Amino acid sequence: MGGDASSLSDRIADRVMLTGCHGATVDLGCGPGRLTAALVSAGVAALGVDSSFTAVQLTIRRGGLALHRDIFAPLPRSGHWDRVLLADGNIGIGGEPVRILRRARELLQPHGIVIAEVDPPTTTGVRHELLRWETEHLAGEWFAWASVSVAAMSGVARAAGLSVIDVLQHANRYFVRMEWA
Repeated sequence: MGGDASSLSDRIADRVMLTGCHGATVDLGCGPGRLTAALVSAGVAALGVDSSFTAVQLTIRRGGLALHRDIFAPLPRSGHWDRVLLADGNIGIGGEPVRILRRARELLQPHGIVIAEVDPPTTTGVRHELLRWETEHLAGEWFAWASVSVAAMSGVARAAGLSVIDVLQHANRYFVRMEWA
């Protein structure tokens, strides 16, 4: 998503997701940095964080700022971010959405907002699985992942000390906005 091959619908959905990112924003699991770079180009202080060195380099090439770091490692401005972004289902990193949201809450300032892209209401609950990146010639290591439906978000957020403010939607993409409970 968000690259040269992204659809108009995906680009609009990205804008919907970023609508509320007016203050300093940390993009956890930023990947190649499409959102981090978009925020920086809009004049928003933004930092991408990713465990992939290549992803961080791509973010920087796009004009974003990024750190090559585990999202649970110490990060600048911890407790002072206005927004924490978990795009592209990154609430599922490590297969532990509650742990991810607790980390997001730690990074937020008291009136900040977490924005998480989640699965549509056609799915249910929290699904855990093992995934790996594969191409025609290469296969990566297996890693734990979780998918969370919109309907499950109130309970998942509550378990992390957050409460759902609202849900934004474009096409078949859903973005849950949360604040401290």
